Amino acid sequence: MSNRDRTDSIWGRPEPGTRRPRHTREQIATAALAIADRDGFDALSMRRVAAEVGAGTMTLYHYVRTKDDLVELMDDAIMGEVLIPDGELPATWREAMRAIAHRSYGAFVRHPWALKALSGRRGGPNGMRHFEQSLASVASLDLDTRAKLELIAIVDDYVFGFVFRTGEMADSFGKTASEEVIAELLPHFEAQVHSGEYPHIEALFGDGDTRATWELVVETMTAATRFEEGLECLLDGIEARLIR
Repeated sequence: MSNRDRTDSIWGRPEPGTRRPRHTREQIATAALAIADRDGFDALSMRRVAAEVGAGTMTLYHYVRTKDDLVELMDDAIMGEVLIPDGELPATWREAMRAIAHRSYGAFVRHPWALKALSGRRGGPNGMRHFEQSLASVASLDLDTRAKLELIAIVDDYVFGFVFRTGEMADSFGKTASEEVIAELLPHFEAQVHSGEYPHIEALFGDGDTRATWELVVETMTAATRFEEGLECLLDGIEARLIR
């Protein structure tokens, strides 16, 4: 993250002043997200984005001065996906927090690279709107400010932790792992299972098909259905401890 102050942020500068600009910040952010989703965040460059929107690289600099600016646009575009549409925020705290959690989950599943790549970015207007919606969700609760902020943070922690952990596990060994990776890891894993040092893991795998059992473990631990189940358990706990 750059150390530039807020006044030098892209959010402190107006868009180019032509009456009908050829490219908008939203279009540029959408193009950048498409590249990162398709090829990974490391593939992102001003040249690639310029090509994606059909502009010359120097032309793009007329709209976005630096790659830092570009990444801030991307971050705010994702936060736009998190926002509940105007007039649709549920009236009760639980339904509102559930809705925000689902929107957040959906956005970061669509852009799984973003949790790492965009960490620590300065909030843009959509990020501010998201925070406003979160505060509105808990505004009616008879809690002090700290407790309200903790409630919001607990739900965010669950969402981001779920997306990050399930994605990492699926990538390292599971749904997205190549056959070469699996073939390399399985013999070492089997030797560890039957080393006698891990009796509960050995009991789990038994003398059966190690790969089939491991696939069951990965499927269970990365199942999207667990998100809803875990979220309801979390909200139950919050309600029991903080609300009642």
